[in-house]
Amino acid sequence: MPSDRIKRITPQNYLKYYYDIPYEGKTSAGKPLRRLKDITCPYRGIKIIPSSTIKKFEKGLSECITAEDCVKLLYGYRNNMLPVEKAIYAIFGDFVRLNPEDNLQNCLMMIRTNCLTRLKLEEMEVLDDVDMLTRKLSAQTALNIRAKTTKCRQIILSNSEQDTFKRKIFLSSLEEVIPKENEKEIFRDIKNKALFLPTSESSRNAFVVKYSKRNQTEIARRLFIASTGSIEHVTPASNGGKNCIGNFLLTSASGNRYRENMPLPDYIKRYPKITQYMQEYIEDVIREIHEGNMTGNETYPYKIKNKLYEESEGRILISLSSYEYSEEEAAKAVEAYENRWNCK
Repeated sequence: MPSDRIKRITPQNYLKYYYDIPYEGKTSAGKPLRRLKDITCPYRGIKIIPSSTIKKFEKGLSECITAEDCVKLLYGYRNNMLPVEKAIYAIFGDFVRLNPEDNLQNCLMMIRTNCLTRLKLEEMEVLDDVDMLTRKLSAQTALNIRAKTTKCRQIILSNSEQDTFKRKIFLSSLEEVIPKENEKEIFRDIKNKALFLPTSESSRNAFVVKYSKRNQTEIARRLFIASTGSIEHVTPASNGGKNCIGNFLLTSASGNRYRENMPLPDYIKRYPKITQYMQEYIEDVIREIHEGNMTGNETYPYKIKNKLYEESEGRILISLSSYEYSEEEAAKAVEAYENRWNCK
């Protein structure tokens, strides 16, 4: 990577360039969270890679030539990796023992055919689940949805250049279906079930198929970036969620992207340990506040506790027993901080 490109990379634009999280960098309200270190991802439980490491990683990546170089660079981040990325990294580790001078793309190409077959089976299983749910709908609504799943199956089973159907296109096509008033709840379940279609965040097979077409630099970057910090709206912006710290979590980029606009209760069904991870997250944030790293945002634990309880429909109830500030004391600390700045 040219040095001038490295200089343009910032924590604010990194995800926008490389991970397609559209609202990243559009608000400064998340900056206090971005600066934090050693924070547990509230969605996936791994320790988030701090934004401050991005430029260092990119510089190291620009100097990588072989697969062995990339594996050595990624070694320091292996404990931060999510399950899919960790599994791919392990494959690369085995590969470089025999092929140190080769590249990561060739490694993925070697296993691509088998992974593509398994990926198609994963997709079929989700489509089967969707079709099963249509039995609860009226005949016409069910037929409309099954026409779309049938089209997807035809693409999956074909031997064309298009390896699999586009998940986003299928999800968008479901929006064309207009259910009856008494079918809306079931239809919501169907759309949420469709979100389980495999992606490179949730499936090792999907990762291999997708990134076997990418060069070594993109592959290595993808393993790193999935665990970097990302500002997540608890109430999605598309549902009226505000750009304020009381509606923000610091999550891993992968955890953020995979949720999309999925209602939080449904995301918890997908990852039941989220309730546990949220407590670990807030304990890490409290530690940072106690160490003076979020001055002026002492009310954040109370705000995010209430927001998560509301958005999760009571499923997430965070304890703030370790927090040294009462809600009143936190408000006074914020007020004192703002007064100091206003006097300058």
